Amino acid sequence: MQNQNQQQNLQGSPQMPSQQDFGGHDMFDAHEALSTLTGGLEQYLLYEQHIQDQELMGIAQRHRAFCTQLYNTICETFKSGQDPTVKTQSYEMEQNNNVIYGMKPSSSKTPSQSVNELNDQCISGFMLGQLKSTASAFTMTALEMTNPVLRRIFADSIPNVIEMAYEVFLYQNKHQYYQVPQLNQQDMQAFQNSYAPVQGTMPH
Repeated sequence: MQNQNQQQNLQGSPQMPSQQDFGGHDMFDAHEALSTLTGGLEQYLLYEQHIQDQELMGIAQRHRAFCTQLYNTICETFKSGQDPTVKTQSYEMEQNNNVIYGMKPSSSKTPSQSVNELNDQCISGFMLGQLKSTASAFTMTALEMTNPVLRRIFADSIPNVIEMAYEVFLYQNKHQYYQVPQLNQQDMQAFQNSYAPVQGTMPH
């Protein structure tokens, strides 16, 4: 009798309420993704105390507002398993897509030894690192989520986090915090020509 009960428990019950439509793996991954997002929101609070440039402050505040709403959306579906009240929004950055190429001489960087040494270069670097962590956490979570609603929220949110991270990259590049070296023309062409398209009909 005990073995039969154990087998029934392992198989699960078809009468389980819809909010239980989660696997254990979902719980762990969603928890980790939410923890990463929470950490990012809390760290942004610390960053804003040290930001000097108003443009960077505007970026940080827009990110925090957007991610706070996203946090609420994820939380609601994580509890209910159902469509959230506020669906996933689209983040639109305010930077243009112009990248400055080339390296300009700059002084060697060393780790700050005092909180007073933290500047906009440091803070924007922290922001970019936090967003990269969030994008990775959301991607890993969306790949194996059994609840279709929560999976879609994480999947749809990844492009928004990418957009925020790219906005920070462009800000850094514009201020020469993030310089972009280029290969010489010959080396670049060698890379570009190192792959060729498959010829003929694609297999069915």
